[in-house]
Amino acid sequence: MNSKKLETALVSAGRSKRYTQGSVNPVIQRASSLVFESMAEKKRATAGRADGELFYGRRGTLTHFSLQEAMTELEGGAGCSLYPCGAAAVANAILAFVSAGDNVLMSGSVYEPTQDFCTKILSKMNVSTTWFDHSSGCEIAEQVQPNTRVVFLESPASITMEVQDVPAIVAAVRSKAPEAIIIIDNTWGAGVLFRALDFGVDISIQAGTKYLIGHSDAMIGTAVANQRCWPQLRENSYLMGQMVDADTAYMASRGLRTLAVRLRQHEQSAIQVARWLAERPEVAVVNHPALPQCKGHAFWQRDFTGSSGLFSFVLKEKVSDTQLAHYLDNFTHFSMAYSWGGYESLILANQPEELAAIRPAGAVDFSGTLVRLHIGLENVDDLIDDLRKGFERLHQ
Repeated sequence: MNSKKLETALVSAGRSKRYTQGSVNPVIQRASSLVFESMAEKKRATAGRADGELFYGRRGTLTHFSLQEAMTELEGGAGCSLYPCGAAAVANAILAFVSAGDNVLMSGSVYEPTQDFCTKILSKMNVSTTWFDHSSGCEIAEQVQPNTRVVFLESPASITMEVQDVPAIVAAVRSKAPEAIIIIDNTWGAGVLFRALDFGVDISIQAGTKYLIGHSDAMIGTAVANQRCWPQLRENSYLMGQMVDADTAYMASRGLRTLAVRLRQHEQSAIQVARWLAERPEVAVVNHPALPQCKGHAFWQRDFTGSSGLFSFVLKEKVSDTQLAHYLDNFTHFSMAYSWGGYESLILANQPEELAAIRPAGAVDFSGTLVRLHIGLENVDDLIDDLRKGFERLHQ
């Protein structure tokens, strides 16, 4: 971002005159075919098709180029590929760098669809997956194999929110396999609260569906790569037909302009709710990276510039399915829904055995019901009152 502060960069990135053409926002250019006025122009577009020249709709239009340029600047990379959702970004980033016989070394606490991609898709391609304990990631060198091609991280961990010591993991991997591609799911911090590429990660992925879009009404994935990985990621993703429509790219660009303000409010409200929960007699632990009790809190303090609205807490007891339904079904301001990152507050719950079943490395170390919250932009006192009434229902 050079000398620009984050707030300024979020407003200005990807807004050159080429993309705005006299308006405030980048234009929405919908196109499949892009017309060449001469053979010379066609040759120039063909030569520059990977570098922002208008060539064919699947390569992108001005709308796509604006968002890609913005994300590249914000995350400090060499280029950005766009995908129809976060899961597509994960799958295609991995596919771009593995071949039959290769190994993927993956944190055992990643997003469940990422795990399923490895066990159900990569396995059919003769690509093996080895899982490492998220919480002891710095010991990862012992698990790097001669055929390990990709190392995949997610920090904080999905659902349980442990923060990884990414610099230590990167150093350990590089000592054993310098050419391995290190990829991280960087969605929790919207790619800007943790500048993964600055810490030696090769590719930073996020489900822009969440904080970039910000309104729970569109889906997009992004992958920002460093110089050594960008050409291969770009071309493989293109050959796999990965793209998004211009309108969704525009919505993601527009979301960037208010991202700093929204993240600041998500952070402020979430920390207030998390601290309130930490004082409740029903709660065993609050898994919020900004709280000292969260695993990896020191790494969060060292490496992140802030926090977002997503965290979880564990009840002291495992509640029955009947109690849980009575608890979840009657909130006023918290809705039950997958995803997160929008303006609305969300709630979901997992029983410990459910989490254990999707943790191929490192067993869960708690016995109570886990509740995951996304704190939206509502008044925080209303949210706390809603949660208080929820605890009252548990006691009924």
